[in-house]
Amino acid sequence: MPVLSAGIVLYRRSGGAAEVLLVHPGGPYWARKDAGAWSIPKGVVDPGEELFAAACREFTEETGAPVPAGEIVPLGEFQQNREKTVAAFALGGDFNPAALRSNTFAQEWPPRSGRFRTFPEVDRAGWFTLAEAAEKVVPGQRAILVALAAHLDRR
Repeated sequence: MPVLSAGIVLYRRSGGAAEVLLVHPGGPYWARKDAGAWSIPKGVVDPGEELFAAACREFTEETGAPVPAGEIVPLGEFQQNREKTVAAFALGGDFNPAALRSNTFAQEWPPRSGRFRTFPEVDRAGWFTLAEAAEKVVPGQRAILVALAAHLDRR
């Protein structure tokens, strides 16, 4: 059974175009990866946790910022890959990528060395147009961007 994650698709308008906030995973595996590596801020839903509460918790853990106030729009659940389903919520707001303060994780590095290093869960954030974001995100999250675009077109 796939793991359930929840995340917030933070968006804003810039010069008439919609932009979405994406985060880049930290750690040595992702260090040299760019296209197809970014994500919406998201993470695993704890047992019994409400989906939007999990999305808010993960946003704060990954960005170091509180979730902006605004209208929350559930976009649905999306199969990211065989192991993960993502419940996504759209929210209009702003975030300064230079203010990123992600939580950290420990990983054995180099592999089988017996030495553990601490890495940020997210090493950078950025605003991207929907077209740019479609190139940056992991392929399984492109459907989330399509759902966001449909939501924005209805407004």
